[in-house]
Amino acid sequence: MTLKNMSIQTGATGLTVTAGTAKVFADDGVTIQNGVHLTVPATADYRVRESVTAKFRPPTLLVDGTYTRDKKSVSLNVPQILASGKIVNNVLRIEREVHPELSAANATDLNRMAAQLLFDSDTDNFWAAGSLS
Repeated sequence: MTLKNMSIQTGATGLTVTAGTAKVFADDGVTIQNGVHLTVPATADYRVRESVTAKFRPPTLLVDGTYTRDKKSVSLNVPQILASGKIVNNVLRIEREVHPELSAANATDLNRMAAQLLFDSDTDNFWAAGSLS
């Protein structure tokens, strides 16, 4: 299949990562409004130290008595030193906005469906080459 006729699972009971090595992130004390900044202290070269920024905006009550959606976002930054010596940042951002009345189970299902967009084989050509077909 391809992006235009992809298939992802709904109602999944979980997603699994196999093998690999744990990369441990820790709060580095950088102030982020409504959020936290984490880095990998084990990465000795500060220039290429990976980081994660997580932010949360709670829902707000409107004058008509309804609520706005909350907003949660996470970004992963993986710096790279190019052959030229220049440092570039490779970034992946994840953002979710849901209404407070969405159940926790439905929000979890939404997360699991979205996660599949990153690794499902139907999206491989999109991520590799930008293919929209």
